[in-house]
Amino acid sequence: MHPKRWPAEIRLAKDKRALKVAFDDGAAFELPAEYLRVTSPSAEVQGHSPSERKTVPGKRNVEIIGVEPVGNYAVKLVFDDMHSTGIYGWDYLYDLGAKHDERWADYLAELKAKGLSRDPPRRS
Repeated sequence: MHPKRWPAEIRLAKDKRALKVAFDDGAAFELPAEYLRVTSPSAEVQGHSPSERKTVPGKRNVEIIGVEPVGNYAVKLVFDDMHSTGIYGWDYLYDLGAKHDERWADYLAELKAKGLSRDPPRRS
């Protein structure tokens, strides 16, 4: 088991399209808002079992409008689509950064397989 990871810095990018997280082991990640939104640890996205996990489309332009501490173990992110139920623990944020390329490729493949798009639906 690895030691508990601890963030040394968490900063929202000025354009609100990324969360910059640096950890005490020297690892640092810039996590895009879209990626954080579609991988939200919330039950709304993850379900209560792997079979209930949802593929979230249409979030290409999503922004993070709030970063709220949750105790000393996580942050709650608030997105401009009003999603705010995911609690991002330090280990989960680290994992999202360390496995970004693999997770992002899997997400894009899921979208394609389901005929979904990263772009939001057009308003008429």
